[in-house]
This record gives sequence, C-alpha cells and structure tokens, in this order.
Amino acid sequence: MHDSATRSPSLNLAQLQAVHHIQGPCLVLAGAGSGKTRVITHKIGHLIHSGLSASEIAAITFTNKAAAEMRERAKGLIGRQAQDTLICTFHALGVRMLRQDGQALGLKPQFSILDSDDVDSLLKDCGGSTDAATVRQWQWAISLWKNQGLNAERALAQAASEQDVSLARIMARYEERLSAYQAVDFDDLIGLPLKLLRDHESVRQRWQTRLGHVLVDEYQDTNATQYELLKLLVGSRARLTAVGDDDQSIYGWRGATLDNLKRLPQDFPQLRVIKLEQNYRSTSAILRAANHVIGPNPKLFPKTLFSELGEGEPVRVLDCDNEDHEAERIVARIQSLRAGDGQRHREWKDFAVLYRANHQAKPFEKALRKAQIPYKVSGGQSFFDRAEIKDLCAWLRLLANNDDDPAFLRAITSPKRGIGHTTLSSLGVFASRYKLSLFEALYSHSLSTALPARAVGSLQEFGRSVNDLQYRARHTQGSEAAQVFLRDWLKDIGYEQHLYDGEDNAQAAAARWSHVTDFCDWMAQRCGGQVQEEAGLSLQREPKSLLEVVQTIALLSTLSEREGEQNVVTLSTLHAAKGLEWPHVMLVGCIEGLLPFKQEEDEGLAQALRLQEERRLMYVGITRAQATLAVSWTRRRKKGREMVAASASRFIAEMALDQKTVREDPQEKLRALREEFARRAALNAP
Repeated sequence: MHDSATRSPSLNLAQLQAVHHIQGPCLVLAGAGSGKTRVITHKIGHLIHSGLSASEIAAITFTNKAAAEMRERAKGLIGRQAQDTLICTFHALGVRMLRQDGQALGLKPQFSILDSDDVDSLLKDCGGSTDAATVRQWQWAISLWKNQGLNAERALAQAASEQDVSLARIMARYEERLSAYQAVDFDDLIGLPLKLLRDHESVRQRWQTRLGHVLVDEYQDTNATQYELLKLLVGSRARLTAVGDDDQSIYGWRGATLDNLKRLPQDFPQLRVIKLEQNYRSTSAILRAANHVIGPNPKLFPKTLFSELGEGEPVRVLDCDNEDHEAERIVARIQSLRAGDGQRHREWKDFAVLYRANHQAKPFEKALRKAQIPYKVSGGQSFFDRAEIKDLCAWLRLLANNDDDPAFLRAITSPKRGIGHTTLSSLGVFASRYKLSLFEALYSHSLSTALPARAVGSLQEFGRSVNDLQYRARHTQGSEAAQVFLRDWLKDIGYEQHLYDGEDNAQAAAARWSHVTDFCDWMAQRCGGQVQEEAGLSLQREPKSLLEVVQTIALLSTLSEREGEQNVVTLSTLHAAKGLEWPHVMLVGCIEGLLPFKQEEDEGLAQALRLQEERRLMYVGITRAQATLAVSWTRRRKKGREMVAASASRFIAEMALDQKTVREDPQEKLRALREEFARRAALNAP
C-alpha cells in the first residue's frame, strides 16, 4: 500500500516541472495516485544536486507513517544524505523548535507533552465537571480555537454567547495549569513555535537561515496556525513547495481549511502552479466514477485525473436488504475475487472494506469471522492508549519533568502505595496555595502543617525514589543498560504483581505484562543508537540516555504501525484510509444521511460546505481502489433498536455508471459456494 508512482519507470513532464522548479514558491496539485511522494523525494535529490545542503531541507507531512515512508524513499534515492534531511511531522518539527528555543517562551527543554487523557483530566478540574461528553466538547472547542490562532484572552474577547464566555474562562485556567506544569498539549506544538517565530526576531532569522527549502506534503490538510508557521519559516525568500489536492480535503472538522490554498497565490505572487493529473493507481473505470463524483464541487484549480492502466472491470453497485445482508454480500465478493478465475492467487491483504463511521464495522466483523477470514480494524486501540503503557509513560515523564502534575498523580497511584485520594487532594490544595508543582510541594517545610506526619513520610519516600530513578535514568545509556534499568525498576515497584492483582484472570494479566515487556524492549532498543529516526525526530547514532528517549514518547504512534504488513482484510473508516490503496475496495453503507452524513442543525452555507466535504470523502474512498471497486447500500438500516427505510446515496447516481444496480449476482454466489466447499474439504482432509 505504498505510493504507486514507483511503478512508473520515469517522471512524466508535469512531475519533472515540479521537481525542477526550485527558485521560488511552487504549488503542486497532486491528484490521487499521481506520484506525489515520488515528486517530493526526487525534488529533495534535485535540491541537493543543485548545491543545497541536505541539512538545509525540510519535508513536512502529517503522520509518522507518511514521514517514515518518505524517509525510506529518500534514502533509496539519494542514499546517506537523506539522514541529514529534516523529514518529520508538523508536531515533531514543533517539538524540535521548542526544545531548542522554547526558553524564550519560559519553557524548560524537558517540558512534558500531554496526551488526550491528561488534557481531559485537567479540563475536568478547570471546569468543575466530571461528565466525559461535556469535557470532550470542551477539548474539541479549545483545540479548534488554538488551531485558529486564538488564546483564551482572544477567545473571550470575541465570545458570541454565554457558553463561549464560560469556555474561554475554562481555557484561561487550563493555560495557567499548562504553564505551571511546564507542559504543552498537541495544539501547542504548532501554536507555540508560531509565537516563537512571530515574537522573537533572532529565533526567526536563525530558522529561516537554516532552512533553504521547505516541502509540505498533504498541504490541503493544514490549518490556519500551520499556514502562519510555514510563512514565517520560509520568510521573504519563499523557497516553498506545497503538495496537495483540494479534492482530498476531508479534515475540516479539525480545523483544516481550503482557505490556505486560496491564500497561496495572494501571499506568494510568484507562485507556480503545476498539476499532476496522470494517475498510476487506478483503472479508467474507477477514475471516471471518481471524476464524476467530484465534478459538482466548486474548483479552486480544475483538474481531471486520467489513467493509462486500461479500462478495467466496471464499478459494481450492490443493492442489499440490510446491514447483515450487505456484510454477507461483501464477504461473498471477497471470496469470489480471491478465487481469481485462473488469475494469480489474491491475498487477503489485497482487500479493504471502507465505511463512513466506526460503528459500521460490526456486521462485517461478524461476517468475516463466520467465514474464517482474517481481518484487522484500522484505527483500533493504540498501543500507547493501554492503561499499563500509560502508567509506565507517566513514571518516565515524571523522571524527565518533575513539574508534570498529571504524570505525578498517575505514577504515585500506579501501583498503589498507601497514599490515598484524601492525601493527594490535600497535597493539591497546598501546592496550589503556594504555586508549587506537586513534586516541589513534597519538600516544602510547611507541608507538615497541612498533612499528618505519616502522610508526609509516605509522600517524601515516593519523592526520594523518583529522585533516585531520575539520577540512574540520566546516567543509563545504551540498550543493555536501559534493559537492566527498566527490569529492576519494574521489580522494585512491584508492577507485575500490581497487574495480576488488578485482573480477575491470570490470562488477561499475562497479556498486559507482555505489553509491558514489549514496551521495555522497544524503549531499550531506542537507547542503543540503532534507530536513526523516530516520530519524525532525528536521533543521533551514539547511545542515548533513557531520559532523552523519554522526551519523544508523546509523539509516537502505535507500535502496530511499525510492525510488518499482515496478510489480512482491512476494515477502515474513509478518513483512516486516506493515503492508502488496495487492489480491491468495497465502499459500504452508501446511504443518504450517512454518506453524505447529515446533521439536523446544518442549514444554508454550513449545509453546502458539509456536502462538499462529504463529496470529497466519497472521492477519497473511490480513489483507494486499484483494480476493482464495489459500492453497496441498504434498503433498510438500524436506527437504535428499530429498522428504518434507507435510500441510496446521491453519490452513487453522481458516479454515472454505465450499468444497472445489481441486486443478486448468481456468478458471485456460485464462486463463493465453490470457495466454501474447497475450504471445508481442506478442513476435513486427513
């Protein structure tokens, strides 16, 4: 599932133009499957060949996975020089800038990065609410404000309702806590570097001098803050290459804005616009359906994808009774296609089932299990979302930054050490009164006036153990030493026993302990200097201390992303599927109200803009397919406990397919029966 441009023996004319335009700003409009990653990596090579040092080039993308792929491709093209090129995510770049220059904003280099759970806990405290749904709404709203470049003061100044005023005040308290904890959230990793460049000329000049050319992948996904950060990074020289596709902008709900595409020609009058319209992924039949669907949307830069891979199989539309029937038909189709009709044997990993929302996966999971077909649900629980891994990360964060109060509270209770909620609550009140972090409060001479002697003794014993661990971690370098440290630490705090005590059955506890040992192995490996890059950050080759490695933890994505590709059918939301491709794609649940998704409160302009984004989402789904595409819908669907009538998505009609909707396919059924017969025969074989 890599960028298909590798199949093209050479760069086409448009790709060559994009690669060779290096003197000024360039916008590369890269249609789906048109080889954008190939263009970016070739441009890095061309920039180096033209005299720019590899260390003066930055290529910025949105996910660790995309950064890792780009890094690998660049390495294959230009060799060892790729190691010096800054290829990373926006957030990793922000971390790098703040670690180096954050002191200008009052940040220590060892600041903590809070995850979503930490932010939830802080907001509950700041807003005086324990309702998870309410706090989640606060988190989304504050994140959106930050992505629009607003702080609490500005949000309060433009508040249009009592609700906004209340939330802006909660945001102000939240900002105070972050500052006190020497901590940032993910949005700050963009907002604070922007403030750094905007308010500190010497820092801005240093970064502009250092970066001779900046390339940005998936440019259409940038938000207002990221765009302002980019402008300050490239400065008046405007050595910028933005690569994106307005037809694949599907993240409006998290602040991404097409205004950034509109502003480029205004802010950079010398902008050169180059369109990549040749698709190296899909057949003509699939691309024709995609072009028809996206056609009604207004165009910033009109383009039409074309393919030289041949007409291919017609796009099939499956008309089903309900979700269970739909799942049965999709499984039958997978079995039929896998049989191959004498063609090469297809593997399970060649198939993907894509849907609008996570809840739609359930009937497909049941049907695949029943047919004994292996599958994975993309976007499942992150390794770092597991409670046991969060416990260990809290301990390690506290070692790196003693002022990290959320990490302190988790570490001191994992495992429990006889320090109860009442003691911690009193410690919190005391620390707030004297404007201390919880850890600093442990050593205050006045603490004994606020807490019983026994509680103070327990707290200070915890503090001493943290200080001891911190000293040892700072002087623990190399993978073997890190492995010994981590093993001894877990034994000292009795963490394995803590897991067994917290589970009803030993099997579940053993599984959790295996996650812990995997995590320790992984951490130790990164101390050994064997891994060149992680989370978009360049790591030195020499061994690193455990504390240095800890500071990258918050940026890491799931371990599963780094594992080898599994031979399983993929179930995925359309949003999670962006950037990927499969030979055979089934786009399911294409009914009105779901795709396009409809919100009752939407009206007028908001409704029109949502429909445009939903159409782009359908376009993204269609263009994931290489060889075959099936689109399915149901006449009835579950709504709560009832079955209600449903109608086919308007996008199916917009595809303008040259065929009638197929309700039952006898050939498909026959192939599926043959597959089932062969499977049973194999099971009964001696």
